[in-house]
Amino acid sequence: MLQQIYPAPAHDYCYELNKDLHFAAAHYIPSEDAGKCRELHGHTYFANITVAGDELDSSGFLVNFATIKRLIHDRFDHSVLNADTVSFSEEHAARFPTTEVVARIIWEIVQRHLDGTPNKPACLQVYLRETPTSYCVYRPRRKEAADVNGA
Repeated sequence: MLQQIYPAPAHDYCYELNKDLHFAAAHYIPSEDAGKCRELHGHTYFANITVAGDELDSSGFLVNFATIKRLIHDRFDHSVLNADTVSFSEEHAARFPTTEVVARIIWEIVQRHLDGTPNKPACLQVYLRETPTSYCVYRPRRKEAADVNGA
């Protein structure tokens, strides 16, 4: 992956890591307003996931890079996003597989995993590029971070 400069979220954690990855996936947006995007089509998505925290795990990692890749790449690569009915929905716009929603879903998946680790780092940001000219940045509000934990 080419080196990129991403917008950086402000924080006061000791450690920050960023994992770049890509995955190829198809999708369609089930909305009358989606224009050509209503038809099945594909992208090579490029993602940057920012994780931060103050404590390292027993291996000396904030989180293992391979874990982030497994959580996202292995789940979405060479898939039709709409077929993942756990993550996406044909009924609710907040769950249509738009770039914005895919970025949020990636955050939810990563944060859910991080919440189960002893050192409990935080996923601060997901940068998701859908095309060479279009990308989205998702940063959770504190309430959203608490809600993903069921708090």
